[in-house]
Amino acid sequence: MTSTGDRTTKNPPEANEMERWASLIGGGAMVLTGLSQRSLKGVLTALAGGGLVYQGLTKQSTIQQAQDAIGINKPIKVEKTVTINKPADELYRYWHNFEQLPTFMKHLQSVKVYDTKRSHWIASAPLGNNVEWDAEILEDRENEFISWASVEGAEIDNSGFVRFKQAPGDRGTEVKIVLEYNIPGGGLSAALAKLFGEEPEQQIGDDLRRFKMLMEAGEIATTEGQPTGKR
Repeated sequence: MTSTGDRTTKNPPEANEMERWASLIGGGAMVLTGLSQRSLKGVLTALAGGGLVYQGLTKQSTIQQAQDAIGINKPIKVEKTVTINKPADELYRYWHNFEQLPTFMKHLQSVKVYDTKRSHWIASAPLGNNVEWDAEILEDRENEFISWASVEGAEIDNSGFVRFKQAPGDRGTEVKIVLEYNIPGGGLSAALAKLFGEEPEQQIGDDLRRFKMLMEAGEIATTEGQPTGKR
């Protein structure tokens, strides 16, 4: 038990060495087994194993440093900025029509707007699965800023904002997006996502590049050189 001023906090009990190593070894085996199975069951097995590894890691302060480096059980935060040669009001209007976001956000399957505050999102997940959640707008400043957060009960707790700011030298508009995902397993989930080609930082960077192409050229060029996503 530790005391800070008038506050007293109780530390969780530590497991003995045998229990700690059982968690580490057993959890590690589950992670390896899960990763070898390209199925939803495999993913869930790996995540469950990651939970055991996490329990083992948190028993010793020296191992805690490794946990912090890996990022286990921590939110995944992504921050990206792109400069687009278009005025902020035009970019804001397109983005604010959330049902248009899947035209350049490849991982999004659909967005259904319920009202001025709430919308329903469906995104692609590894191995052909989907995740769904409802989101609510927290702040909306016309032509400048939109922030949102998933509502209680979402499969993936997430929040973020997009900001539209005039670029220096009258070069258009800086579009900055910041997202945070609170996924069970934290860094382990990010590693699994990367393994299956869905690493969040790369994904959002690609989305912004497609948004830039769409807004500046009116279409998104595919890797084969054929245009798509015409407005």
